[in-house]
Amino acid sequence: LRRMQFGRSSEKLNKEIAQLELRLEELETEQSLEAPIAHITPASPAKKPVRGPLPEHLPRETRRHSGPCYCPDCGGELQSMGVDTREELEYIPARFKVIYHEREKLACRGCDTVVQAEVPARPIERGLAGPGLLAHVIVSKFVDHLPLYRQSDIYAREGITLERSTLAGWIGQLGQLMAPLGDALGRYVLAGNKLHADDTPVPVLKPGLGKTKTGRFWTYVRDDRNAGQPEPAAAWFQYTPDRKGERPREHLKDFTGTLQADAYAGFHHLYQGGKIQEAACWAHVRRKFHDFAEANDSPIANEALLRIAAIYAIEQAVRGEPSEVRKAERQARAGPLLADLKAWLGGQQRKLSKKSELSKVIHYALARWPALTRYVDDGLLEIDNNIAENALRCVALGRKNYLFAGSDAGGERAALMYSLLATAKLNGINPEAYLRHVLTVIAAHPINRIEELLPWNVVLPE
Repeated sequence: LRRMQFGRSSEKLNKEIAQLELRLEELETEQSLEAPIAHITPASPAKKPVRGPLPEHLPRETRRHSGPCYCPDCGGELQSMGVDTREELEYIPARFKVIYHEREKLACRGCDTVVQAEVPARPIERGLAGPGLLAHVIVSKFVDHLPLYRQSDIYAREGITLERSTLAGWIGQLGQLMAPLGDALGRYVLAGNKLHADDTPVPVLKPGLGKTKTGRFWTYVRDDRNAGQPEPAAAWFQYTPDRKGERPREHLKDFTGTLQADAYAGFHHLYQGGKIQEAACWAHVRRKFHDFAEANDSPIANEALLRIAAIYAIEQAVRGEPSEVRKAERQARAGPLLADLKAWLGGQQRKLSKKSELSKVIHYALARWPALTRYVDDGLLEIDNNIAENALRCVALGRKNYLFAGSDAGGERAALMYSLLATAKLNGINPEAYLRHVLTVIAAHPINRIEELLPWNVVLPE
């Protein structure tokens, strides 16, 4: 329970949860088959989920089932006593449709000038696909993690032949079309005073060799909602062919403020000169104690986990409060606990050999103490970097299905798509509806007003 409440969900839990979900699904299926139907069973004392009303925006269809006109027992005429109504949620599979854009031609009788009606600009010049289909292909790949060859098979079941190469070509052209929007998103993210940063590897195919190399996806997240700030949250992804420290330095050359990140050595150069301050991640510290406790059943590591859990409990209480309230509560409640924890860790370390694994774990925390405790005196900061780690989950899930990116250029296109779709989801916006709107208007949209198409500035039709 403590691990799920205060720790990172991927600490050996993802596979276990997935397995448990599959088992639960099978159990629920079997239970529904075994449940008696012919008679009413006594009410169970267990609490059952309450079925909520179906959304109002769904279309409704009434199917009237008429009864007989005469009594089946005596043959007398039957009179209506009203109707009983039940609701049934049905699914209508998605369907393709062909839209003809007819442009009326008009001629002036006085000067023979020909005038023709305008039609919406296509997202892909001379392309067959409309904005809705293009949005669906992108969301299916980058949100639902369906590789293009699987999508091609799905469309084939509808009688539509769309080769994988065709779908890939669409994504490539859309990457060029929406690149200015990704740049605008990056400028917004870097304009914040605090960023969360993290990176994850991705296999990338080497041209002509049939082998893969390791590229990196970096994410920089601006999200101050936990501190009660009204600014929209945004995630900016970048792809690089390696993990050299010069990569984040190039990404953050225009950023000034506090960077919440892990202890990656490539970030350290950013903190020189005072332009960027470091805020370390307590989740990483906790994870090291957790792993040691799991392997060795160490009382010291277990005690450290309990102390860290108490600090996280304070964060749970102040989440969403204004930054001034968070700062005051942290200084009053977390400050003394952190001081005691530091003294206790120092005392335990002196009793251990410097070469022991537990001593190294303790040293990891004490060596970063100023950065770990910076959040106490700044209500905008978070206790950990989980915001960035959560943003990278879409990459981790997709990586299992894609196996590898096709090229460095493909990695850059993926970073753009992840940026726009993740930002839409952070703001509670349907990513497919957002992308459909953007692709409908972006081809004719003025480049100097591209910020109008950022997710929080878009008003989607009902």
